Amino acid sequence: QVQLVESGGGLVQAGGSLRLSCAVSGLNLDRYNIGWFRQAPGKAREGVACPRTGDRSVYYADSVTGRFTISKDNAKRTVYLQMNSLKPEDTAIYYCATPRYSDECVAFEYDNWGQGTQVTVSS
Repeated sequence: QVQLVESGGGLVQAGGSLRLSCAVSGLNLDRYNIGWFRQAPGKAREGVACPRTGDRSVYYADSVTGRFTISKDNAKRTVYLQMNSLKPEDTAIYYCATPRYSDECVAFEYDNWGQGTQVTVSS
């Protein structure tokens, strides 16, 4: 059974940094990608950072490009999202998930959602 558990969220001032973790069980990270998404109050869930299978590049949302970086540690079975230069508009619940068939970074293409971790950025 695949299970993803996010952690690392919290309250941070604008300009600060956080590193989110997604602990993965039930699948081999060597073979599967994990994507990061976020959902702000009243807004749809949006893709933030999703590795692509074909060329092994990473899709980043325009709003986070240059500030967020996805990485993984296969030995620790954990995927990270390093978030720097945080802005109040980054405030959201952050989720990790596994792609179904396509690695297009949209929520309906992903499954096995974790419970999420709250990130709040104060101005």
